[in-house]
Amino acid sequence: MAGFPSIEEVNDILDEISLEIPKEFFKDLNEGIVLLPEFKFHKMNKKEYPLYVLGEYHRSITGRHIRIYYGSFEKVYPNCTNEFIRDKLKETLLHEFTHHLESLAGESDLEKEDKDQLRKYLNRWE
Repeated sequence: MAGFPSIEEVNDILDEISLEIPKEFFKDLNEGIVLLPEFKFHKMNKKEYPLYVLGEYHRSITGRHIRIYYGSFEKVYPNCTNEFIRDKLKETLLHEFTHHLESLAGESDLEKEDKDQLRKYLNRWE
């Protein structure tokens, strides 16, 4: 195994995945997809059982974008194949696109599902 792909390789993978996503999904995503080098812990992270943020949908006064945290992927999937990492990147990206599309439609079903998943995580370690 060659090790975790470089940030440049992950960026290339994200570019490839982006070409598979319908152009309509990018409506009003004016700041695009941003690959950040750092890792990020969820604000409700339990120190003994880390909960990393792999991606997030972000809205601000300047616009909308999707953040993907390279460092979080590297921490969560350090010894996985590139194919597995590609699958997880695509899964994360599509999850964040769902947040984007729901935001445009005034919906929040996925936010509710995410909160339910967080509750399960927190309950597991109590």
